[in-house]
Amino acid sequence: MKLEDLGYNDKLEKLRNENNLHDFEIGRVISEHKERYTVKTEKGESEAEITGNLRFSSKSREDFPAVGDWVALTIHDSEFSIIHSILPRFSVISRQAVGKFGEIQIIATNIDYALLVQAADRDFNVNRLERYLTICNSSKISPIIVLSKIDLIDEHRTFEILENIKARIKNVPIIAISNESQDGYDKLKMIIEKGKTYCMLGSSGVGKSTLLNNLSGKFLMRTDTISQSTNKGRHVTSHRELIILENGGILVDNPGMREVGIAGSSSGLEITFDLIIRHSQNCRFKDCTHTNEKGCSVIEAVEKGDIDKASYENYLKMEREKAHFDASVVERRKKDKDFGKMMKNYKKDLKKNKY
Repeated sequence: MKLEDLGYNDKLEKLRNENNLHDFEIGRVISEHKERYTVKTEKGESEAEITGNLRFSSKSREDFPAVGDWVALTIHDSEFSIIHSILPRFSVISRQAVGKFGEIQIIATNIDYALLVQAADRDFNVNRLERYLTICNSSKISPIIVLSKIDLIDEHRTFEILENIKARIKNVPIIAISNESQDGYDKLKMIIEKGKTYCMLGSSGVGKSTLLNNLSGKFLMRTDTISQSTNKGRHVTSHRELIILENGGILVDNPGMREVGIAGSSSGLEITFDLIIRHSQNCRFKDCTHTNEKGCSVIEAVEKGDIDKASYENYLKMEREKAHFDASVVERRKKDKDFGKMMKNYKKDLKKNKY
């Protein structure tokens, strides 16, 4: 196993030298289990923990290693390592942490392409696809839409779904596949390049584990059926894991995500909803919210049918989420700052009383 097989390249080697990490082993995090990491290096796999210094200097969970990270480490034996540093990331897929407003959860790092997987029979939802696209666009990651389980619907319904996607989402590859007959897999395998890293995003039960098994040619992940009582997918994959495919592509499997909170920069929304943004340039007011203002070019375009109404409503919903997230971040930072001041004054008072 060479580092190049894991996606290592000249840019990463340059970053390693710039950060004076040539005295350490270099490896890639392939799985994470509650702050215990599995790292793959040229010498094999080992369990790893971060140094106390790295933990102390971390300001948030974003500063901890994540699946896909390149790390500098010392290998103490064949089964245990210590992570000293994380190489700068060139991309990060993240979402708003569930139930923790103002905090970000990293899904995976150093990703080249994202496979946005939706099942044709029950999971299909263009609004959710636009959410995944926004996450990708915020991270400058190329998206590929994968419509799975087409064997469970007829050809007319498949065509209808594909046209529905194309009507709202432009210039993104769409591949329809059957996990049973493996129709469409040839097209999918053709776009997977050696040394490039791919991440699967989708809800539980859309067929991500079966997709991984079929792409790898091995039984790597257990698969399950949809719950008959709730019609929802069961969480078969319980953690993120990076896997090397037969053709040399690198794939990150993720647990299903029922909640995809927007936490990225405005650029993600602007790219995903570029038609709305273009129309907004003609609004009468610069601070137009596109909700009820007179002279709003976006509202006029929706009324004329130039902008899809469902896409417009989805855009407004995600804008509100992002605004709420940004406000939560400001509030959390203020609390942290106030707490820091309080601790500083407390230490000063202790010092005065001591003397």
